[in-house]
Amino acid sequence: MSDQATLQFLAGLVSLASGEPLYRQLGRALKTAIDESVLKRGAVIPSERDLSTGLGLSRVTVRKAIDNLVSDGLLDRRQGAKTVVSSRLEKSLATMTSFSEDMRSRGLEPGCVWISREISRPSPAEMMALGIPGHEKVVRLRRLRTADTMPIAIETATLPARFVPDPEAIGASLYEYLAAHGAMPVRAMQRMQAKPATEEERRLLVTPEGTSLLTMERRCFLADDQIVEFTQTKYRGDVYDFVIELTR
Repeated sequence: MSDQATLQFLAGLVSLASGEPLYRQLGRALKTAIDESVLKRGAVIPSERDLSTGLGLSRVTVRKAIDNLVSDGLLDRRQGAKTVVSSRLEKSLATMTSFSEDMRSRGLEPGCVWISREISRPSPAEMMALGIPGHEKVVRLRRLRTADTMPIAIETATLPARFVPDPEAIGASLYEYLAAHGAMPVRAMQRMQAKPATEEERRLLVTPEGTSLLTMERRCFLADDQIVEFTQTKYRGDVYDFVIELTR
């Protein structure tokens, strides 16, 4: 979207006659523009001068609104006096959602590039995680997950083969497949740790050497406590934040 169209969108959300501080109104308007993909992730926002002139606001007001959004992680300042919409993504650890659901809730298009899908014997770690004997077959699904075509994570999901007899039948969303076949998990246990990326992982995720990955392991359960899924997802640490809401 052009700067002029963005300014018109923002102008409809900022009222000079309102009693609310103008920097707060502008901050909320910019956040709405990001949430509604008027300003897409990685996009350069209008300059402070253009925002000031186009919206009839002082440069101090504009700078304060932008400073607050930079502190909140929604905007990033770059060299050359440019301010861009942050490419970082947040994931709540309080709810059990799929990658596709997470991306669509942020106005992003989830994508999937298959690396491999196979039926095999479980590894010792998979036997322990799924609570199955060594002779039981498992389906192992390895995928590169993307958001608006940007590589975000490498996901390896392992399920007892009785739940997925034909791995080729799975489309872009594993959870959509499980829901359609009466095997949708109702609860999960997760743990997270940071690990350095391997050379292959850096290549797939297009990250520089020395990048750390946020590794999430999840075990998912059916209503009768059968373990339906063990997934290890390795997220790019430079674009992904995990958020936990605490109450007292």
